[in-house]
Amino acid sequence: QVQLVESGGGLVQPGGSPRLSCAGSGTIFSRNAMAWYRQAPGKQRELVATILRDNSTQYDALVKGRFTISRDNAKNTVYLQMNHLKPEDTAVYYCNTDLSYSDYMLSWGQGTQVTVTS
Repeated sequence: QVQLVESGGGLVQPGGSPRLSCAGSGTIFSRNAMAWYRQAPGKQRELVATILRDNSTQYDALVKGRFTISRDNAKNTVYLQMNHLKPEDTAVYYCNTDLSYSDYMLSWGQGTQVTVTS
């Protein structure tokens, strides 16, 4: 059973630049397209960014140009560099596979809360 552990969130001022990390066991990351998702209060979980096996990336329009997804397969870790944060980026952030490119999803981790507030 692969466990996903997200970290790096917290209270951030508008315009801040935290980096989120998602660590997993085994070689699951190198064999799958991995993605970051977020869920704001009262809203459904949404896909934010995807990194494919060839390291090409895709972004939701709301974060394109501000967020950067990357991976380190040797460390079984996926990152999300967040820049120019806005209050509307406040959400719990999760990582998982991207079902558009993978046959399965993993069990969700606990996520990491990002709260953008002045």
